[in-house]
Formats: sequence, structure tokens, C-alpha cells
Amino acid sequence: MVAALEDPLLILGGGLMGLSIAHQMALEGRAVEVLSRNRNEAAGFVAAGMLAPHAEGLHGELLQLGQVSLKKIPEWVEKIEATSGMSCGLLSSGIVVPFLDSNSLEEYPTSQFGIHLNKSELRQEIPGIGARWNSGLLFKQDGQIDNRRRLMRALEKACVELKVNFQEGVEVLELINKNYELKGVRIRNAEGEIKTIPVQEAVLCSGAWSNQLLLQLPIFPVKGQMLSLQGPRNALSRVVFGPGTYLVPREDGLIVVGATSEIDASFKEGLTPSGQKQLQQGVTDLLPAASNWPSMERWWGFRPCTPDGSPCLGPSPIEGLWLAVGHHRNGVLLAAITAELLSSCLTKKNLDNEQKQFLKNFRWNRFGQNSANIN
Repeated sequence: MVAALEDPLLILGGGLMGLSIAHQMALEGRAVEVLSRNRNEAAGFVAAGMLAPHAEGLHGELLQLGQVSLKKIPEWVEKIEATSGMSCGLLSSGIVVPFLDSNSLEEYPTSQFGIHLNKSELRQEIPGIGARWNSGLLFKQDGQIDNRRRLMRALEKACVELKVNFQEGVEVLELINKNYELKGVRIRNAEGEIKTIPVQEAVLCSGAWSNQLLLQLPIFPVKGQMLSLQGPRNALSRVVFGPGTYLVPREDGLIVVGATSEIDASFKEGLTPSGQKQLQQGVTDLLPAASNWPSMERWWGFRPCTPDGSPCLGPSPIEGLWLAVGHHRNGVLLAAITAELLSSCLTKKNLDNEQKQFLKNFRWNRFGQNSANIN
């Protein structure tokens, strides 16, 4: 059953994916309601905001998805800024990946997309980089966005300006379906009352918690700890993407440092001494002078991961329920293409060949199960 245009679209999750889809659908004229347990715990507030399909060394279908999204981000940001009146903090800073030797550089999956730097050139790009780094790749096409302080707030404001309705403090307990057709959701609201909301169309974008609502989704949390340092303005102009640690400089000199990757932590909250020590050692290794810069903030979050590290996008096993989940390390990078793909599905637009291929590549049941039909 196709929902009537006046029926509200329910967004299950108020993080980056939920807000991005809500904004796009509101621009399309759809009534939208966002259910969120706690937006501040969303991965969009936790991530470093790198736009780095090449620096991350992505490959295959995920690299292609990331490259397409990277090209769409400036226009996507422009729409958010126009609606909200706020800056999203998009920077074309470029990203440098340092290497111990030239062989490691040549073997990097995306080396053909970067500028090869010798030791002298590496030090010109990253003054003060640790002595043991001998070469590097500069990806000028990659960049960053200030997701934590700007993008997420701008998206929230943009959604409010477009009359998106928010229910904060709401826990979605259950998806209600009959013969695999969505009929509603059961929730617990901020006052502790359990209610049922009838709905014919919804988007599941509950991050690392999505599997709790749809058991068929092979999504699990990977915990990450991060911190930020206050460096001198212009002390670092490029993002430095080292093995296990990265440094992301904002315009005001703040350096975001990330991130641990704790597969076995489940949903265990809080900072750990070992995690913080790992980050500090990474800073010292990449940029020794930065180890003396004052720490400003420390935080953690949970990445939504799938077995192949790629998202699940498009149709779900329940008619009327759509998926935008499992983006792992690349949520900020993939937000633009995710919003476009889900909007095309929800508005019943004719999909072009590239969109059809993406929806096929990133279908929810690609993990050794029957393929979904993408028409």
C-alpha cells in the first residue's frame, strides 16, 4: 500500500541520516515526523567529519558510492545552509596519508587517486610530522565538515524551518506489521507512556541500535573514543590520516583526534584509560608538538557496522519500511547520497541506472541471502 502524500513520513532515528532524509523529504513537500531517543548520542555528533573515500582507502562498490556522494556534498550543504541560515563548516582541506616507506604507499588501495609525496614534500604539507614518516599521499579532493558543532545543528534548524515535527526522548519498542506490511510502531514516550502510532511508511535509521527493531539486519556496534586538542590557529592545514589515528583541524585551531575501534565493547559506555592512551600515543607519533596542546573534550560513540563495512540502503523485508543504516565509518561522507537515494525511493521517482545499481549493491539481504528486486 502506498502512503498518501498527506500522511506523515516517520523517521525512526534523529541522527545524521534521519535528519538528512527528513530535510530532503520536507523539501519535497512531505510531512515528516522524527522519533528520537536522544539525538546527542547519534554517531553524527561523535564522528570527526572526514569526507575521505580516498584517504580511507575504500575500494570497490563502497569507493564508488563514496566518490559519488563526495561530489554531491557541496550542493547538499548549500541546501542545508540556505534553509537553516547557518554554516555547516565544510572545508576542502585535503587529506594526507603518511607512510613509513614507498612500498606501503604504492600498495595503498587508492594510491592512484592521490599525489605522491616524498619525505621533503610530506614535511612541507605537514610541518612537524613525526620523524619516522618517509612518504605520503595527498588527496586534495577529500575534505572535512564540522559535523559536531555545525552540520548537525544546521540540519536540526533546517528541519524545524521546514516544519518537520520532532518527538525527542521517544524509544521505539517495536515495528508492527501484518503479512510483512508496515502498520505502525509501538513507542515509549518521554513520560514513560507506551503508545502505538499507526503509520504506513517509515525510514529506519537508528544507527547501531537498528538491529534491535529489525533482527534480520546484521548490524552491530563498534565503539569509538575520541578527543579534541586546542592548537594554534593554522598550525595544521591538512587532515592527517595515520594508521589507527587521525588529526582533523578545524578553522579555529581545534584538532579532533580519533578514533579507537572497539569491536568487542558492545554498547558499554564511557571512556577507558587504554583507549585514551591509544589516542595520545597516536598524536605523539603523528605530530609530536601536538602532544603538548591542551585537551578540550573527550567523548565516545557507537558506529553502526555490517559484516562488509557498507550500509544497507533502500527496501527492507517489510513493505513500507525503508532502510538507511550501517554506515560504519563513513556516515558523514555518505549522508548526501543516502538522502538522495531514499528520497528517490520515497517519492517514487524513476531511478537512473546508477541509483538502481547502488540500491542493488547495498541491499539489506546481500549477506549470502536471496537478492532483493530493485525495479
